[in-house]
Amino acid sequence: MNTTQNTPACHLSFKDFLFNNRRNRIVFCVAAAAIVIQFAIFKYLYPFASYIHGDSFSYLNAADKNLTINTYLVGYSKFLRLFSIIAKPDYILVAFQYLFIQCSVLYLLFTIFYFYKPGRVIQTILLIFIVFNPLFLHLSNMISSDGFFLSLSCIWFALLLWIIHQPSKKIIIYHAIVLFIAFTVRYNALIYPLIAGLAFCLSNLSVRNKIAGLGLGLVLCGLFAGFTMWRYKKLTDYWQYSPFSGWQFANNAMYAYRYVDSAEWKPVPQKYQALDNMIRDFNARTRHLLMDPKEKEQTSTFYMWSRGMPLMDYRDSLFKNTKYASSDFEFKKWASMGPLYKDYGIYIIRQYPFHFLRHFVWPNSHKYYAPPVEFLDEYNSGKKHVNDQAKTWFGYKSTKIKTRMLDNNVWILDFYPILSGIINGVMLFGLLYYLLLKGWQHNTTFNKTLILAGAVWLINAGFTIFASSAALRFQSFPIILTTTFALLLVDWMAQLMRTMKQEQNKQEAINEQLPQAIA
Repeated sequence: MNTTQNTPACHLSFKDFLFNNRRNRIVFCVAAAAIVIQFAIFKYLYPFASYIHGDSFSYLNAADKNLTINTYLVGYSKFLRLFSIIAKPDYILVAFQYLFIQCSVLYLLFTIFYFYKPGRVIQTILLIFIVFNPLFLHLSNMISSDGFFLSLSCIWFALLLWIIHQPSKKIIIYHAIVLFIAFTVRYNALIYPLIAGLAFCLSNLSVRNKIAGLGLGLVLCGLFAGFTMWRYKKLTDYWQYSPFSGWQFANNAMYAYRYVDSAEWKPVPQKYQALDNMIRDFNARTRHLLMDPKEKEQTSTFYMWSRGMPLMDYRDSLFKNTKYASSDFEFKKWASMGPLYKDYGIYIIRQYPFHFLRHFVWPNSHKYYAPPVEFLDEYNSGKKHVNDQAKTWFGYKSTKIKTRMLDNNVWILDFYPILSGIINGVMLFGLLYYLLLKGWQHNTTFNKTLILAGAVWLINAGFTIFASSAALRFQSFPIILTTTFALLLVDWMAQLMRTMKQEQNKQEAINEQLPQAIA
């Protein structure tokens, strides 16, 4: 059984498909007008960029000092520094970020339409969802790597589709460059080489070209990782790629450890004794008390950033005889704890695996299923000011910033957790039906594309649920990708049902004509 409607448009060049197709030209004109009008209205309401008080200023500080290592990866800070050469005002940066997001997502969408042609209804729904998506406006208005990483991820995935269906040397080189840039921006890109390896396996390239193509991207990422580890070695005397991951492991372990009854506590190795005693004392003192509301949340990052918590207190106790108070020394203290906290966090998780599964993995899976809006629910983190560095960097007249909205609440994104939950459910059942109905027999092009999208969905889910914290801004790319392919699965099932109905009607017509022919 073949679904002829899904025949790829590969008989046309991609350029002709985009610009010599009347419908696509109309779509681009309408989309361009909508994008400009939306952005103009949005910037009237939010004339200043939005900031995560902490993260945003860390990016600006790294850009200002041209740091090669920072609390977060330095790719976005390098982008800010480069962009400052072109223009200083924040609205130009925000405009570029918004245009970059829209262009990259539309590039991904039309790449999918080029290789796999869904029905007009699904195409229209997806185009409306992309062009009029309020998430893109708020992500682009934020001084954070989230929107930039979303754009890079969409381009990266689109290039993987080209590698699978129409590979070329240019595409392979572009992919390696985009993969490298994404690798410098967010730790989530750690899973991208694995997914890229799957794409090269699915392509029709020779084994030699597959190895060379994937190897180019791996070499670039490896060089960045090696340089980063060397810089941390010079700073802390430890080879490490990410102190952040060490703090994250310890933080995640604490969310499980606080539910372990004192009677079940197991002895720990001597090197963890002081830290473990501090955490056990904290758990014993606070188990039945109302602490900070954020401390009561499950699967947050509260323990790794909050003063007065055991991880911060233990770090400070090791450096209490050091009198330096500069921000550089604060960073050195933070980075120096990465290896110990990583080892300790993994040790605790292994000692209490069921507590970890119950009190971290399970609730975090709920947050992944319907990620909270988090910092995007308030403009500028609910504050009316920024720090002096932001004022200087963007040339503000003062540290006060304003909005023309009634308050700082961003209610327009409240539907996203519900949408994400629905889409994840549709994706799950769509994949199950695809397997049960042996969908790979009907369209090879769609099958390879779906395998890649399913891999992103599953691997990202595993990475987020077991090792990270779920939030809307972190999951923007998986949500966009899952929404797209969940609807494509619905379209595939609708087309399959129509084909089956046509064959049934044809068979019934033959059966009706057969007695007459015999007579």
